[in-house]
Amino acid sequence: MPDIRDDLSNLSHEDPVRRAQIQMQKPLAKRFYKAVGVAQAEGGHAVLLDGRSVRTPARRPLAVPTVKLAELLAAEWDAQADIIDPSAMPLTRIVNTAIDGVALDQRAVFDDILRFAGSDLLCYRADSPAGLVERQNAIWNPVLDWAAQSLGARFILAEGVIHQEQPREAITAYAEGLRAFATPLGLACLHTITTLTGSALLALAFGMGQLSGENAWSAAHVDEDWQIEHWGTDEEAFQRREKRWQEMQAATAVLDALR
Repeated sequence: MPDIRDDLSNLSHEDPVRRAQIQMQKPLAKRFYKAVGVAQAEGGHAVLLDGRSVRTPARRPLAVPTVKLAELLAAEWDAQADIIDPSAMPLTRIVNTAIDGVALDQRAVFDDILRFAGSDLLCYRADSPAGLVERQNAIWNPVLDWAAQSLGARFILAEGVIHQEQPREAITAYAEGLRAFATPLGLACLHTITTLTGSALLALAFGMGQLSGENAWSAAHVDEDWQIEHWGTDEEAFQRREKRWQEMQAATAVLDALR
């Protein structure tokens, strides 16, 4: 039986994050191991399957800096039943992305987060109805105030969707804050949170302990929740949001486990 730890996809993509994700799109394999454990290894702590170290889709050692994160990964592997389903292993997917993708081009991922900061969700405000405007102000303004006071990053607000160029000083100040997370795992987590929320500010606020994962998620969905309250939603949209929330939880769990 083929060992998935030695399987390597030849697919590639210019985006390091997307490239790593493509490499994880493989047929489901049957569970071939009995025991799952954690052990110290080069690079930190590794997950063991029947005493053998797990490898990423690109055959790199699946090693992480903290035993807490290694134990979370081991729990995902141990939870697999008859087949190994990567869709049920969101923490492992993020770590694989960090090792196989982000580590090869950290600068590209760092810069992509900065691009989000240049058109951050929190900077684009509704001009009506009054209730939505008030809710945006109440939830988003404290995050912008925190960025200005703690990072020195002062962003300009705009009404509607017309692009607002942000001051170079604001982006530079944000970048200085982001440097604290400039590791493959740190950037993989913050990039995931940024793309899921549409806000680099919310991602960094979570990373720096200013917001919980739940509060960051709620802040990212102010507009959507307003629409749901007034117009309702459908099952398909609900399922899409639930899937994205699971990805958000995985990213926040990995980052928390690195602390």
